Amino acid sequence: MNYSEPIKTHLPCPDCGSSDALTEYSDGHTYCFSCQTVRGAVAQGTHTTNLIPLTSLSITPLKRRGIMSSTCEKYHYYTGYHNGKPVQVACYFDDTGELIGQKVRYQDKTFETLGKISKRFFGQELFESRGKLVITEGEIDCLTVSQLQNNKYPVVSIPCGVASAKKVLTHNMEWLSQFDEVILMFDMDEAGRKAIKECAGLLKDLKVANLPLKDPNECLLANKGQSVINAIWNAKAYKPDGIVNGADLWEMVDSEEDEMCYTYPWDIPLNDMTKGLRKGELIVVTAGTGVGKTTFVRQIMYDLGVKKNLKVGCMMLEENVKRTSVGLMSIHTGVRLHLSRHAISEEEYRKAFDETLGTGNYVLYNHFGSLEGDNLLNKIRYLAISEECDFIVLDHVSIAISGLEGDNERKLIDYLMTQMRSIVEETGVGMIVISHLRRPDNSQKSHEEGGITSLAQLRGSHAISQLSDIVLGLERNQQESNEELRNTTRVRVLKNRFTGETGIGGYLTYNRKTDRLEVAEKEDDDEAEF
Repeated sequence: MNYSEPIKTHLPCPDCGSSDALTEYSDGHTYCFSCQTVRGAVAQGTHTTNLIPLTSLSITPLKRRGIMSSTCEKYHYYTGYHNGKPVQVACYFDDTGELIGQKVRYQDKTFETLGKISKRFFGQELFESRGKLVITEGEIDCLTVSQLQNNKYPVVSIPCGVASAKKVLTHNMEWLSQFDEVILMFDMDEAGRKAIKECAGLLKDLKVANLPLKDPNECLLANKGQSVINAIWNAKAYKPDGIVNGADLWEMVDSEEDEMCYTYPWDIPLNDMTKGLRKGELIVVTAGTGVGKTTFVRQIMYDLGVKKNLKVGCMMLEENVKRTSVGLMSIHTGVRLHLSRHAISEEEYRKAFDETLGTGNYVLYNHFGSLEGDNLLNKIRYLAISEECDFIVLDHVSIAISGLEGDNERKLIDYLMTQMRSIVEETGVGMIVISHLRRPDNSQKSHEEGGITSLAQLRGSHAISQLSDIVLGLERNQQESNEELRNTTRVRVLKNRFTGETGIGGYLTYNRKTDRLEVAEKEDDDEAEF
């Protein structure tokens, strides 16, 4: 009989989208090892009459794989010739013992399937449903694990590649559910880990075995067979990333280390209400246009880097690197150096630089007027991980999303906030983010005229308030005729996940001579608009 043979392998599959699971055969048909779709001549008449007669095959040891002939005999794993080429043949049987399919392996590691194997585990007919069952990724690994257990215990494998694991497990759910334990021993690579995630949740007692090398046969050949046995007994119930049993958390909650809090630069109720700033938190500062958000945050940056000797990442998107740098030096000297460099001597100017930027505690992002959203997020991650910043300041959200693709502001802000929240949780960096407010309705005083801020007025998305730990609103009446009141800012704690305390956190006044915010003498319980 003239059997077809593979002529092209690792082709993309038009049915499931796999990039390399499709094989084309000499008779014109194709087969996908991922979705098991057959197209072409064989699709019309594949049946058991196409199978290689077992009388033309032999049971021999697989010396290069370390597999004995007794193992091959148990699993009906043959060697011989097909289409004039040496092959290995894995035979698949139904529950009645009838041969229904074969998987033919050529020396060049290409495969051909004969009959129907896509819905059966290799070796499934050999075992009753009891005890532990190990499922491997391929036939050779199945033979390996069985042999290491003296061929006494149930071991089967996926028929058509690990990408089909979920489909095969689902099809045989009734059979699998009768075992006490089902252990997945897939390859320790990306495809194997992906398949485990896809199969998670299919069975209550599903467990995962982890190996020191890529697969069981590689362990056997490296004289690490015992590690395979250990992996079976040490297999643990699969848990998706991030799922932790409370019983495993004693060492963490028993730690005597208190969370490090860093006070704000001013002696106002804000510090007592929030207990300061903490790494690993996302803090949002909001206010109306021109109220002084950047001035407020810049002084926090100065205090963290100079007074507290922490490393600060500065992503000031509304100003260039020079303005940020000179602003920090201005706070340090108490002179508005951005208005006139020569307000102090050259020696004093250099000294101011050395004691601020020169400490190495500030890492600035020079955006050159060009912003790409995902690139910006990569820069934030770089500051957190590679530069090991303690805090990162982003000024501000609206400019940051301008570099993201899309025209839906809410969705873009949702994406940005979610990514920043993930970076905070993953790296432990503290983030201070400036966000704008939307305009209040006509019944409310504008924020530029001292209107009260609220979480509901955060511009663009509820994700800003939902994903943040602390939200601070700044309120100031820029149009107030009284200069002292015009320069006074009320700090309002709008959200406080740490202590829960909200309300007025104190008053600050801007000193035009020193470019600093200073504590203002004002009653803290004044809830009225300016």
